[in-house]
Amino acid sequence: MLPAVVKLCCGITYPHLRSMAGNSSLCESEDPFCPSLQSDVRPVRLREEELSYVQQGQEALRKALEIVEDKNGWKTETIQENGDVIYSKVLPGGRKVFRLEAVLEASPEVLCDVLFVRVEEMCRWNPSISHIKVLRSVGAETMVTHEVTAETAGNLIGQRDFLSVRHCCKQKSRIYLAGNMTLTASPPYRAEDGPTCIILQAVDDGSRRSRFTWLLNMDVKGWLPKSIVNQALPRAQADFTKHLRRRLTVTPIAPCL
Repeated sequence: MLPAVVKLCCGITYPHLRSMAGNSSLCESEDPFCPSLQSDVRPVRLREEELSYVQQGQEALRKALEIVEDKNGWKTETIQENGDVIYSKVLPGGRKVFRLEAVLEASPEVLCDVLFVRVEEMCRWNPSISHIKVLRSVGAETMVTHEVTAETAGNLIGQRDFLSVRHCCKQKSRIYLAGNMTLTASPPYRAEDGPTCIILQAVDDGSRRSRFTWLLNMDVKGWLPKSIVNQALPRAQADFTKHLRRRLTVTPIAPCL
């Protein structure tokens, strides 16, 4: 069950700002939206803007999990030859969201490292992204990124850019990666994502495989018909997962410039 009330455990403090390089230091808490203070780390006071990013990330995770955990309304969209399944659901207001379920040959920690800690490397292995940059980090669990999609053949939606807040949290055997467009004074970007999330959970069979659940919730803007967008988004999920599997089989790569 989702908690009835979401709040910051640490009030106006937060663990000491840590580097995003190398292995991630994830929060572990009974509440997946709530970073916990570590006894061996001296907390520091967050500025108002930094606290806002943390709150945005936690709220994105709360809302995304509400969508994922609501079992009503989901329909099978596609079943891939490799066994991946994509489901779809229409939210109040008419937006269609997509949930991909897959099993990947990597532990949740490795997947978190690839998808969150090393997010700037994503354009090296995913040809649908031309640029991704971390603009701001708040500790090891929250960041603001600018992402630009690539103009690739077969891309029905075309090039889009996103300004997003991303948040990572660990609860017991699960790692949650959440995202949402961030509140900003900058001019509007050409697409909005979220609330969205990825859930990483170890397969309980003694292997290092993970169950990979991805909620894709996106407004691509523009004048494209909904029918085209609703065809393109699950295809993008399937393509991303294919490139991610390929990435998991290769040695580490250099970050994007």
